Amino acid sequence: IYEKINQIRKYNGTNFTMVEEVQAGDVFAVAGLTHTVVGQGIGDLHVDSGHFMVPTLKSKVIMSKELNPGIVLKNFKILEAEDPVLNVNWDEDLQEIHVHIMGVIQLEVLKRLVKERFHMDIDFGPCEILYKETIKEGVIGYGHFEPLGHYAEVHLKLEPGARGSGIEFQNRCHTDDLSVGNQNLIKTHIYEKPYRGILTGSPITDLKITLLTGRGDKEHTRGGDFREATSRAIRQGLEQADNILLEPYYSFKIEVELDHMGRVISDIQKLHGEFQVPEIGEKKVIIRGRGPVATFMDYPIELISFTEGKGKIKLSFHGYDLCHNADEIVEEKAYDKNADAGFTSNSIFFTKGQGYVVKASEAKDHMHCL
Repeated sequence: IYEKINQIRKYNGTNFTMVEEVQAGDVFAVAGLTHTVVGQGIGDLHVDSGHFMVPTLKSKVIMSKELNPGIVLKNFKILEAEDPVLNVNWDEDLQEIHVHIMGVIQLEVLKRLVKERFHMDIDFGPCEILYKETIKEGVIGYGHFEPLGHYAEVHLKLEPGARGSGIEFQNRCHTDDLSVGNQNLIKTHIYEKPYRGILTGSPITDLKITLLTGRGDKEHTRGGDFREATSRAIRQGLEQADNILLEPYYSFKIEVELDHMGRVISDIQKLHGEFQVPEIGEKKVIIRGRGPVATFMDYPIELISFTEGKGKIKLSFHGYDLCHNADEIVEEKAYDKNADAGFTSNSIFFTKGQGYVVKASEAKDHMHCL
């Protein structure tokens, strides 16, 4: 993207002067850019800086009936442009606006910000943990999409990746089987949206997805056919695998007086956390460790209470790991994978002038590339 800069402003507090150039270390702003986003590198910096804060909670926006949901959503999208971590989205099924946050205190900041900037009184619902899902062992998923006038088939190998690796793509498909263009199209479809797991419908992560083979048709393959086949292949693979529920973890540093050390250690164990050997000083002790966000997110308030404001705690995002109460969460979410029409595992084939659905459990036996 190439855009013209209209002004370079060198800042000193809230005041600025117009300059022709700036040097390393200067605080400045440029005017005229219309396609840049927060965190994006410009000029010689071609790599985006990324965001180091990862939201672990979500909450729904509560508004009065007098407010127009469309206008409220538009205003939150403005805030999202300034802080992409918010990941504001509209849930069509629930007819709700959801925001992603780092902690409960952030909701109070957002509430005040919306009031000051947009003159709207809103509130937020209870915070919910942002879970994710992955698998234990490698499987091969098959997807076929062939209603009348369409054709695409995709075979994908799904393997567990390292914690925090996200979704990784590899390609082992030969160009004799599938053109380079269609191979790249499948890669695009793998990354274009978050796919849901089958335990709770949470996004999948920490997966290495390898394209093994596939097939298209010069006459019948159309736009969107490989998107359908790819989605069905991923879903069909997940249904064969041993799936795992992941939850976000905090790393913590707790500093309290020695008299409170026993209480803190007992609390950490009750909250399903783990800790290192305490660092004991003359009057105080420092305890470092990690624990689930679900159990630790309200602990700072409790710590301040029983230490009468003298205790200190620092919580930092520590990635995702095995959910400490997976069975309980799966039961609570009550996600029906078969009712999620947007992420079906069934394949569609065509014969004798009509299409027919093949269940995921039987799809492999009908594939054309085997």
